[in-house]
Amino acid sequence: MRGQKATKTQKTVRLPRPLLEEAEGLIRASGHCESLNDFIVRSMRLRIEVLKRKELDARFAGMSEDADYQKEANLLAEEFASSDWEAAKLLEG
Repeated sequence: MRGQKATKTQKTVRLPRPLLEEAEGLIRASGHCESLNDFIVRSMRLRIEVLKRKELDARFAGMSEDADYQKEANLLAEEFASSDWEAAKLLEG
């Protein structure tokens, strides 16, 4: 989505007044965002990235408990152990 010109949609949201006032104060003080809209868009993008990362981490976490995956990973590590060692030696000298 970044770098692309996305069609914009107008949406009305209800925000708690203290949260809105704090955000507007930060926008004025920091200059990191041009407007409240910019602040909300950036905040949503960051939150989406965090949620996607958590989802990905949860998928990988299951791999640590998967006996079949662990067996396959160990076999691959053993197969490549000598070539990994040779590559490390080449990088050293």
